[in-house]
Amino acid sequence: MAGYEAIKHQLDDLNVAILGASADSVEDSADILNDVSFPIAVGVTKQQADSIGAWWNAERGIIQPSEFILDGEGKVVSSTYSSTPIGRIEPGDVVKRVNFLEKRKAQSG
Repeated sequence: MAGYEAIKHQLDDLNVAILGASADSVEDSADILNDVSFPIAVGVTKQQADSIGAWWNAERGIIQPSEFILDGEGKVVSSTYSSTPIGRIEPGDVVKRVNFLEKRKAQSG
């Protein structure tokens, strides 16, 4: 999540909002909550993870990365689901994807 904080100014310029979620408790998330300026929901449950199709690691009681880019109308335009910490969307790739979508929208509109 620190990577998103590092490029937050670029995402702000694109009018992109960042939201995070974690199965960790408030106490266990304190460091990251203090290091980022965007909201992070903590205490995500298995039921909540299941509702978005995320992979829940029952042994560790955690959600594995599930990342989404939504357009201005709330439609998912890109998503990734992982069963391990490998495969996360790189923050810079979000900027590239949003720029691509905006360019395509401008060309078709």
